[in-house]
Amino acid sequence: MKEQVILNDYLMGELKLPNRVVMAPMTRSRANNEHNAPTEDLHAPYYTQRATAGLIITEGLQVSKRGIGYINTPGIHSREQVNGWKKVTKSVHRAGGRIFAQLWHVGRISHPDFHNGDLPLAPSAINPEAEVFTPEGNKQTVTPKEMSIEEIKETQKEFVQAAINAIEAGFDGVEIHSSNGYLFHQFFNKTSNIRTDEYGGSIENRARFFFEVLDAIINEIPQSKVGARFNPSLHNIFGMTMDEETIPTFDYIIQKLSSDYQLAYIHLSEPFNDVSDIEYAETEIAKRYRPMYDGTLMINAGFDQEKANRVVESGDADLVAFGKLYISNPDLVGRFRQNVETSPWNEDTFYTPGKEGYLDYEAKTRELIPNK
Repeated sequence: MKEQVILNDYLMGELKLPNRVVMAPMTRSRANNEHNAPTEDLHAPYYTQRATAGLIITEGLQVSKRGIGYINTPGIHSREQVNGWKKVTKSVHRAGGRIFAQLWHVGRISHPDFHNGDLPLAPSAINPEAEVFTPEGNKQTVTPKEMSIEEIKETQKEFVQAAINAIEAGFDGVEIHSSNGYLFHQFFNKTSNIRTDEYGGSIENRARFFFEVLDAIINEIPQSKVGARFNPSLHNIFGMTMDEETIPTFDYIIQKLSSDYQLAYIHLSEPFNDVSDIEYAETEIAKRYRPMYDGTLMINAGFDQEKANRVVESGDADLVAFGKLYISNPDLVGRFRQNVETSPWNEDTFYTPGKEGYLDYEAKTRELIPNK
């Protein structure tokens, strides 16, 4: 049988991964409790079942109440949440796993229902014209509040404290969610950022918020424990569209990360939809950014076992993150190793409360950590 390179180990900074298969961050909306905290009976076994992954990246964790945009999603800003995540990380580590926390602020992809009637924060007062699921059901987004300089600085502090909280909670590191149309991505993009101060206008200015947050975080925790996620060719999702400066903006960010930093990894997404007819899009993200980035490059979106091995063999990526396949295949590494067919997922239970569609997918190999 041909060697599968995604099953080879990998040294990511000081963290040795037993394989190159990563569990991608995925919103699952199971923190339906007063504190939006992870629980010992749901989150701990869910992540522990998947501890054979080379690395687990959690669902997005709100860095503050102001960062919330979806119901029943957990945070990392309160004592109850930190204590809840301690139980999760302890369980994952006991099972031999490694786990990073994804730090998340949705920006304008929210609704006043989450903020006691206050407007969501964003780089500019531009409505994304999207739909969000609030405690009162699906609602259209509103025109957000343009962040003041003071609010930008406060949000930076929230990210730093969230990173400190994550390390206290036992995580091996953090991933800054700078992707998929959320707050940092809103600053990067000219369709969502029309500011005229130091956070808008030029490419450098639109990237400033991200780098200020990154610098503040690595002043508190080692940069070998910090990753960042980007989606350069995101188009027509959450009101984001591409223009002539979109890809050059990500070129600047990723080249600067390569030359000036030594992060744990950058996590890039291939296009979520067909962008082949979009003038400014890049259709092959890994191929474009591998030559620009000297550190660990993780790629995701639409990979299966064969395509994952191919992208690592080619040298275009070091790690491959799997999303939906990890929902329905907790023993994904074992299935790849033994060439066992993967099980389908049920989209109807992606975001519903309880164990159904969360803890009840069965393993077909021995490479599964049992529920505890």
